[in-house]
Amino acid sequence: MKCDQEQVEEVYQVLALSKNVDEVIFPLLIKMLKRQKIFDCQEFLSQVQNQWQVEREGQDLENSSHLDEEQLLNAEKKDMIRAIDVLKTIKNHQFNKQDYSIEDYEEIKKELIIKISWDNKIIEFLKFLVHLTAFDEKYIQCGSNSLHMLIQMKVNIKTQSFENIRIRDTSLVGANLARCDLSGSEFDNVIISGMNLNQATLFNCKWKNLKINELMQLNGLGGQVNQVCFTQNGHQLASSREGNSFHLWNVKTGKIQCVLQGHEEIKSVCFSNNDTTLAFCNDKFVYLWNLKTRKQMLKIIGHTRQVRTVCFSHDGATLASGSEDRSICLWDVKTGQQQAKLEGHKSCISLVRFSPNDNTIVSGSYDNSIRLWDVQTKQQTGRLDVLIYSFRSLCFSPDCNTIAFSSWDNSIHLWDVKIGQFKDKLDGHQNQVLSVCFSPDGTTLASGSKDNSIRLWDLKTRQQVVKLDSNQESVLSFCFSPDGTTLASGSLDGSIRLWDTKTRQYQPKLDGHTNSIMSVCFSPDNTTLASGSQDGSICLWDAERGQQKIKLDGHTGTVWSVCFSPDNTTLASGSWDGSIFLWNVRTGQQKVKLEGHTSIVYSVCFSSDGTALASGSHDQSICLWDVQTGQKVQLDGHQQSVLSVNFSPDGTTLASGSNDNSIYLWDVKSGQQKAKLDGHTSTVYSVCFSSDGTTLASGSLDKSIRLWDIQTRQQKAQFDGHTDYVRSVMFSPDGTTLASGSYDKSIRLWDVETGKQKAKLDGHTRTVWSVCYSPDNTTVASCSDDNSIRLWDVKVGHYLTPYENRYKDILTQFTPLILKNHMHPENILCNITILRLSQGNYFQTQGALILKGQFVNSQGIDLRYLFKQKGSLILE
Repeated sequence: MKCDQEQVEEVYQVLALSKNVDEVIFPLLIKMLKRQKIFDCQEFLSQVQNQWQVEREGQDLENSSHLDEEQLLNAEKKDMIRAIDVLKTIKNHQFNKQDYSIEDYEEIKKELIIKISWDNKIIEFLKFLVHLTAFDEKYIQCGSNSLHMLIQMKVNIKTQSFENIRIRDTSLVGANLARCDLSGSEFDNVIISGMNLNQATLFNCKWKNLKINELMQLNGLGGQVNQVCFTQNGHQLASSREGNSFHLWNVKTGKIQCVLQGHEEIKSVCFSNNDTTLAFCNDKFVYLWNLKTRKQMLKIIGHTRQVRTVCFSHDGATLASGSEDRSICLWDVKTGQQQAKLEGHKSCISLVRFSPNDNTIVSGSYDNSIRLWDVQTKQQTGRLDVLIYSFRSLCFSPDCNTIAFSSWDNSIHLWDVKIGQFKDKLDGHQNQVLSVCFSPDGTTLASGSKDNSIRLWDLKTRQQVVKLDSNQESVLSFCFSPDGTTLASGSLDGSIRLWDTKTRQYQPKLDGHTNSIMSVCFSPDNTTLASGSQDGSICLWDAERGQQKIKLDGHTGTVWSVCFSPDNTTLASGSWDGSIFLWNVRTGQQKVKLEGHTSIVYSVCFSSDGTALASGSHDQSICLWDVQTGQKVQLDGHQQSVLSVNFSPDGTTLASGSNDNSIYLWDVKSGQQKAKLDGHTSTVYSVCFSSDGTTLASGSLDKSIRLWDIQTRQQKAQFDGHTDYVRSVMFSPDGTTLASGSYDKSIRLWDVETGKQKAKLDGHTRTVWSVCYSPDNTTVASCSDDNSIRLWDVKVGHYLTPYENRYKDILTQFTPLILKNHMHPENILCNITILRLSQGNYFQTQGALILKGQFVNSQGIDLRYLFKQKGSLILE
């Protein structure tokens, strides 16, 4: 540790040298280097005549300031000398020789970030080093490390120009480069997992040897994916789907090469080891298909009931099949003749696998047993009885010594084949494990689960090394590529995804929510976002940088609602545990616990003056709390759960929405019911007043949004468009727009005056529980069952920033405009996630402009197909 502290101090002292240089000098240097096309920065800066040129550049700044000209020039001479010294020092330092993103530097980096994360001068110097890579190759590694550090510190680098930068040997995991101009940039051996490249400009880029957890998604004809299987050379992938077809994919292009239809559902597919033959089972039959001619070779008949699984021996001479007739048959691949019939199971055979040396077959059955069979003697050699009705997955390790299989108890079991006993159990998944697969070298086990995650396990330490939040519904099948660098996963949602397994050591350690996020709320000063989750915690986030400030623990159940006090000092939270907590926003300490409800608290809301808090509960009551004294007044009237409460801006009226399909208006002072608003035909999930207090919006299980006139108590408008129930509604601060979040996974923005939909924001993969406008009217926050919070830039509907005007200018240069994915240009200026807060990082390129260049990963796969899938515009 002492050595680490010394290294931290050493690196810090080098970077801190930049604090002696006036930071205005750095953009001037970049400007000169670019204009004069200088490629040796140090030699250039050492020349006196060039120093004077900097001084002349400085005079332009002086014209707009009140500094004395002589003092400015003298200061710049000193700054030039200091800048040269800093560049000389850093050029020869380890910071310019080693990749600081690797695990060896993790502890050093943590300490270093603590020292420099709030030092603006050092941060500006790191940005300068990134830009310097575009001109001087001698500074590429320190510039790459600098960009990595900026990303780790979550420094805001959105919308910036990084033209022609050269980055290599580093990790940019989770980089938020939304709307950045990266034209002409060169990336080599860079991890780009989880990068946000939404609306970035990517002209003539040269990105090679890229590493990314998610390579691409293969979209076929719908239906769940039951199995995926690589060819031995890794060039093709076969997938069987729910229904009577399987697909053959080209892995490099992500395109379907052919689709084969059967008469019944295809349960299993398998490639021969020499990649010449594909076997699949359909009804009672097994088919062998020639991959070169793409014609049927044999139809094997022998089973008396449906065949559920097929598997080639590794020498390609034998095919095993398991059936609902309780038997396993071995077939000669050349002739199609039956070699043996293995009987002993008492129920359907769901899985059969050959050991890597072809000496043993393992089978799993609905009779709750796994059995081992000797291929030569055709006799059963081992049996393991377990409490599993259906084995979704089991596999041999490459050394033939271990069998892994998945269990109903959310765990993975390892069985020692030699001694016939359990070796270990791997725990971590939050739901049933549906698929397991060993890597070719036997060091790693992949598992997929109903919890929508993919996990990689180190079999030496028995520890989880990676958790990939796949955005796929339950992962049903896995297959490693022969070289172990790519993992294919097939899912219940019908998608197939390819993952880069080389990036696993670079996974970030995030402390965000681990379960569905139920509520989000911006602070009145616009700096903080609060979120409440099903994991029982509350997180406070820096709304600009996406960095977690504080995590609040105390509730023992789902946090359904969070709300800031108007003075920004207090956060209220309502929970499944029936309690309401008041928290000190600055310290994160619990101030008060309000107890009075007898069941779940679904909603909390402060009055406009902050003196009162309203809460709605599953116990059918509403409570009005005095924030100072904790005393309460109970309002009764609803016949079922109260799901939402909201104060009018003047604090005199409270609105409530309920499971009884009604909306009540209450007089806050007297506690009496003022009105009942009827119209919804099902549960009212959310109510919200407009900023002027004249209109109330409501969202319902009946899929509609309704606007109510507070004065007349009549419905004035109805917005229809969501395809499932509306969970949350909120007016923009200026009152012109209404945002809504739904079970249909979308957020929609509505023009309040016309009732027309202005935008549909797609990105969440599950129910959107809550939407919230930022006080400055520019951003909508949303949270979802997919465990993420997304921030959306919605100011486009009101005005265009200079960048957005430039973005439109770029598009108009292409006449006629040819877009490979035919996305309409107007749609790319909205529907953009500018920040995503979640446990996992997700690669985003929506609205990115791509022209020429290359984007190739370490396996030679062209990633433009992935970019296109994510919403990039490929220009021609």
